[in-house]
Amino acid sequence: MASEQVPERLLEYVRQIHTIVDDAAATLTAHHHARMQCRRGCASCCVDDITVTIVEAALIQRRHEALLQAEAPHPAGACAFLDDSGGCRIYDQRPYVCRTQGLPLRWIEQALAEDGEHEVFEYRDICPLNDPGGPPLETLDASAFWTLGPVEARLSAAQEQLNGNPNERVALRSLFKTR
Repeated sequence: MASEQVPERLLEYVRQIHTIVDDAAATLTAHHHARMQCRRGCASCCVDDITVTIVEAALIQRRHEALLQAEAPHPAGACAFLDDSGGCRIYDQRPYVCRTQGLPLRWIEQALAEDGEHEVFEYRDICPLNDPGGPPLETLDASAFWTLGPVEARLSAAQEQLNGNPNERVALRSLFKTR
């Protein structure tokens, strides 16, 4: 789907989500300042094959048309949008997934137990570079984490409004016209 086919109202909705995410991530980063090693050039989390919703891809396409037309993606093995020094070439329009990288993350999963009851499991993780320098994750209150799920649901809802498929994703690397 071409970026011009994405209604401006959906693009604005995603921009608003990104602003909310940035504000919350800044608060968490300040809370965890002693352990956070994330800096320009640290690209450990910037892996290849990152996918985003079509709406997020359209934001990138509209703002970075010249980059996508004329420049080559970063070599395979790392995010296509990294520059030669490990910086992000689309930092201001980076997708949601990139806005929370490095933070302590938590997510909830349910599983069916042998007795037929649902069990709820909480998982916690952090970039290995940010693990030292702070208290163990298992001792932290849930409010000290970025909780996965709610923002993804909002982005999926925007995607569903666009084309009826809340799960459709596009690889960041595929946005480049030159290969």
